[in-house]
Amino acid sequence: MLAHEKQIIEYEKTISQLKEQNKKDSALWTKDEIEYLEEKLEKLKKNIYSQLTPWERVVISRHPKRPKANDYICNITEEFIELHGDRVYGDDPAIICGLAKIDDINFMVVAQEKGHDTESRLHRNFGMPHPEGYRKALRCMRLAAKFHLPILCLIDTPGAYPGFAAEERGQGWAIAQNLFEMSRLSTPIIAVLIGEGCSGGALGIGVADVTGMLEHSYYSVISPEAGSSILWKDTNQNETAAKAFKIHVENQLEFKIVDAKIEEPLGGAHHDPFFMYAQVKAFALEQYNRLIHLDLDVLVEQRYQKYRQIGKFLVEDLGLPQE
Repeated sequence: MLAHEKQIIEYEKTISQLKEQNKKDSALWTKDEIEYLEEKLEKLKKNIYSQLTPWERVVISRHPKRPKANDYICNITEEFIELHGDRVYGDDPAIICGLAKIDDINFMVVAQEKGHDTESRLHRNFGMPHPEGYRKALRCMRLAAKFHLPILCLIDTPGAYPGFAAEERGQGWAIAQNLFEMSRLSTPIIAVLIGEGCSGGALGIGVADVTGMLEHSYYSVISPEAGSSILWKDTNQNETAAKAFKIHVENQLEFKIVDAKIEEPLGGAHHDPFFMYAQVKAFALEQYNRLIHLDLDVLVEQRYQKYRQIGKFLVEDLGLPQE
């Protein structure tokens, strides 16, 4: 239970108990009274969910029941054949790659998977890829470009794995190489942030022609907790950091870092996963139908220009002397 949902859940339990009493005993509550309480519940939900703080939205993006990459793959594809290994070191379960068919259109899917329970989370390393994961992703994306397959990237990571073994095997180099190669792949690339999009871990599969972002996902150079420990020397300043970093879709659209907002059900994707699957599938197909008609040279040039234009600023905003 999330903190901001406590009042909603208590209200739902009360209504459920009243309905059960009506079934067991003579009807103590009329149908109109129950409906009135349900209307009040809906108003309460809308009121609470319309006033979510940036930190509460970060918490929603990490909800344990929030649909993960593998859920999307299973529910938006008709066929999926997973490809394993980077042909250098090994396979990384934190990144799932494979050939997929979505509405009879062939895609290459590259996705970051966190896992659902303790066992699967450990197996997937909590969605924190090693270098071999990024190399596997690049191998599959090159394969997609060779056979003119569009690429769908599903981003959901707290960051690339920061451990010694990952650094030993070239974590920074693997991510940098992906950024370079993805910027010039001659095939459409569609990215969707489905949960956390943190640091280079997200960027490693995030260079795309179009990037969609779920309403309560976040995209940031660093997690709020890590940022607060660095900037404020206090890990309890995560709420302050989440607000200051401007990490949600409204901010990212304003800065032209992402291209589209994908609506979530009231309260978050975990409240209606099948609605979310339909939303992401529709977005992927819509963007494919738009991008597939572009000449490949134009496609790659537009992608290059898109990233060149991120980060514009005015000199006067920096307080620097002007010539």
